Amino acid sequence: MLRTVGTRERRSHLSAPRVPTVGIDIGGTKVMAGVVDADGNILEKVRTETPDKSKSPKVVEDTITELVLDLSDRHDVHAVGIGAAGWVDADRSRVLFAPHLNWRNEPLRERLAGRLAVPVMVDNDANTAAWAEWRFGAGRNEDHLVMITLGTGIGGAILEDGQVKRGKYGVAGEFGHMQVVPAGHRCPCGNRGCWEQYSSGNALVREARELAAADSPVAYNIIERVGGHIPDITGPLITELAREGDAMCVELFAEIGLWLGVGIANLAAALDPSCFVIGGGVSAADDLLIGPARDAFRRTLTGRGYRPEARIARAQLGPEAGMVGAADLARLVARRFRRANRRRVERYERYERAGRR
Repeated sequence: MLRTVGTRERRSHLSAPRVPTVGIDIGGTKVMAGVVDADGNILEKVRTETPDKSKSPKVVEDTITELVLDLSDRHDVHAVGIGAAGWVDADRSRVLFAPHLNWRNEPLRERLAGRLAVPVMVDNDANTAAWAEWRFGAGRNEDHLVMITLGTGIGGAILEDGQVKRGKYGVAGEFGHMQVVPAGHRCPCGNRGCWEQYSSGNALVREARELAAADSPVAYNIIERVGGHIPDITGPLITELAREGDAMCVELFAEIGLWLGVGIANLAAALDPSCFVIGGGVSAADDLLIGPARDAFRRTLTGRGYRPEARIARAQLGPEAGMVGAADLARLVARRFRRANRRRVERYERYERAGRR
């Protein structure tokens, strides 16, 4: 059992040591870990399936530890950063709630710090992805950035002047649960009409399956593609058909994009950022989604025509963004580990010299 050397974060990435760190992205289906250098380059990456959520949190912690130790065999790792799909408290030590894992008020940083010989940093995965895009991707040189991650639902993050804004309790950025349609579609969160019920991977697939189930003539192509088995209709399939020019799939992306643009305009009214970065799996549709979103944003933005418009860009780092961002944020705490290591070496050398006398 190893004890961490400290968890206090240094605030500026400019003063962080240029040392390799490990980033970990924990989702509902996979745990991905990678060694990342100070320029955001992935030196090595390993991946495994997420243990079943019915198992104890310790099983997931064991998986994380195994991946870190595996990478540490081949790399000089100075800190570990974790991006978790869930709510992380303001101290970035506990996962308050993770919808895809059996974590409820889980002291993840403390548990892992007790098993690893380097500092550990825990954050929400959308925060780590936004940090990566700000440092190395589509949001470089932006001083006010909002990231929106479109996957099964909608996540998000806010960066201002090089700082992630986490809110008083650490759970800022849950944009997907803003209510946009009173008494609208039921959301798994328990409310109705949440934004993610109209602009997300789930919304895209739901609409396609409903048209297919109704045997709509516009759905014949996708019905034929899945052999009439409607549950086989997935987001990647809809994206593929839309790129091939399937009219229904193109229209579905236009509708998802419209709702995306409306939500972005609302966020612009509240936060007034200079840039919105759109990430997550659904963003792979690129202009099929981003184009309609930009159009809807311009039509819906309050004060349109009399104010500067935020730039809307697709994320550049893909599915590794959360991992890269977690590693880079962890680099901010790596200096304490290096100093402690240096002090240990100096003490050892003093003892050696004293012994030789």
